[in-house]
Amino acid sequence: MALSGLDIYKLLPKTNCRQCGFPTCLAFALALAKKATSLEKCPTVSQEAKQALEAQSQPPIRLIRVGDEKNKAEIGNETVMFRHEEKFHHPTAIGFIIEDSLSNDQIKQRLDKIGKLHFERVGQLIKTDLVALKQTKDAARFNEALKLVLASNNSGLVLMSEDPAALKEALKASSGKSPLIYAASDKNLAELAQASKESGASLAIKAESLDKLAELTKKAVGAGAVDLVLDVDVNRQPSKVIAELTQLRRQALKKSNRALGYPLITVMDKLDSYKEVIKAGDYIAKYAGIIHLNGFEEWQALSLLTLRQNIYTDPQKPLQIEPKLYSIGNTSEISPVLVTTNFSLTYYTVLGEVEASKVPSNILSVDTEGMSVLTAWAAEKFTPDKISDSLKKSGLEDRIKHRNLIIPGYVAVMSGDLEEKSGWKIVVGPKEAAGIPSFLKNLT
Repeated sequence: MALSGLDIYKLLPKTNCRQCGFPTCLAFALALAKKATSLEKCPTVSQEAKQALEAQSQPPIRLIRVGDEKNKAEIGNETVMFRHEEKFHHPTAIGFIIEDSLSNDQIKQRLDKIGKLHFERVGQLIKTDLVALKQTKDAARFNEALKLVLASNNSGLVLMSEDPAALKEALKASSGKSPLIYAASDKNLAELAQASKESGASLAIKAESLDKLAELTKKAVGAGAVDLVLDVDVNRQPSKVIAELTQLRRQALKKSNRALGYPLITVMDKLDSYKEVIKAGDYIAKYAGIIHLNGFEEWQALSLLTLRQNIYTDPQKPLQIEPKLYSIGNTSEISPVLVTTNFSLTYYTVLGEVEASKVPSNILSVDTEGMSVLTAWAAEKFTPDKISDSLKKSGLEDRIKHRNLIIPGYVAVMSGDLEEKSGWKIVVGPKEAAGIPSFLKNLT
């Protein structure tokens, strides 16, 4: 947990010399706690205090990167147990397991399928993040399969092997990819920790209990493997898995247990597709940093990516699009003009219905700070003045002949004032977006 201002103050020299730019050491400590200044501003802080402050300022859950700079998945560095306390920062990385026992053609087919698992939802691209190659054959076959994966895959890479010899060759072949090694146990920790240290790859660790897990992480760090991921066994009742995931998160955030301050990974056993998705959804919510699946179906990926997007959206900052004029279809100087807010869900709902009408139209998105129509109207963010300003800035007056503006039916009450301030004739549209297609067709 982050140190409070008083905790920091106790480590400072307490001379009130003002060389840091603050009137007192306490004021400087409070600014440090808010990250409004840096420790280097204090010229007289002791080396011991500096080391203590730097150690305590480390995030409670270490940030881990898997993948190269262009295609990396970042996990960890979370600061809260519950999203409404602040937000969740790094979305759960979703990956797929490919076994080296598959034929080369089967591996290529699966990689091709994974490469197509990307979707656009409310203006954001959502996609899967990782591919895990699992060793079930000898080292030669594992590394032969790895070449296929490296040639056809741009996602982050996980090497699922407990064979140090096979991993040594695999890490050489995947140099620069920053893979994750899965997984070290009490039996092979020393060898895999050494491989992690030498290659710079992160290392997953698994154990039968939290106490044993903490013991192994300390040993791994002592051996030079610092980027760790903790494996949580899913071969139990989901309630027990969630309880352990929650306990690990709590140990890191609430108890400042550095030995358990790492992101978490869950690997699905071979379940039927529905059970796999249900379990994975549970673990996205609480609190897996990585989830590996065996299923490759599009509906599985879309459902989990949609859930992840919802959970990792900042609750204090709604999804929003750029407020501007959007032309839908082959618009002309007589095309209708609809106005809405820049809340992503509202805009894309309206967009879908306009496209369904097959009537080329213009949609004017007004900056309401990401609020929906009624919320923005109640907060005075969707007002006649704002809509009038947006109309002028959009350049619509030079692009179309008519002066008819369609507003949402729920804010019909503003029509008179808007008509007066904008100089446009206000047409009250349907209250619900579902009514837009028939409304636009009747206009023409």
